[in-house]
Amino acid sequence: MGEKILLADDDPDVIEVVSMILEEEGYEIVTAKDGSEALEKIKLESPDLIILDLLMPHVDGFAVMDMLRDPRYQRWSDIPVVILTSVREEVSRRRYELETGRPMEYAAYLDKPPDPDQLLETVAALLKSGHGN
Repeated sequence: MGEKILLADDDPDVIEVVSMILEEEGYEIVTAKDGSEALEKIKLESPDLIILDLLMPHVDGFAVMDMLRDPRYQRWSDIPVVILTSVREEVSRRRYELETGRPMEYAAYLDKPPDPDQLLETVAALLKSGHGN
């Protein structure tokens, strides 16, 4: 099996479509329905890449991004994160910076619904390079 990707999204349709696109290319997909489950799966699975929705119940994607900078998650802090959301990029950046006082760092930002070719190109490029921007 190929590289392992954690897909964190509360929308079952997004999980199904994105998983299908990536699994057809040989990637192993691990899913999470919210941020707290995503954080558990990061520790358990040590994925090669994270695809993260920002708006999820309980613990949202913004909190996951923040936790990845926490010393307890140090060994996973280099995993590239692809944001996949319906929120405009500028709005997300502003909210994160206001909440944390830090710039939001991620490897790529994709709008929902994702274009399959763009999704695959982004994932392949990040996994090939081993990191994001």
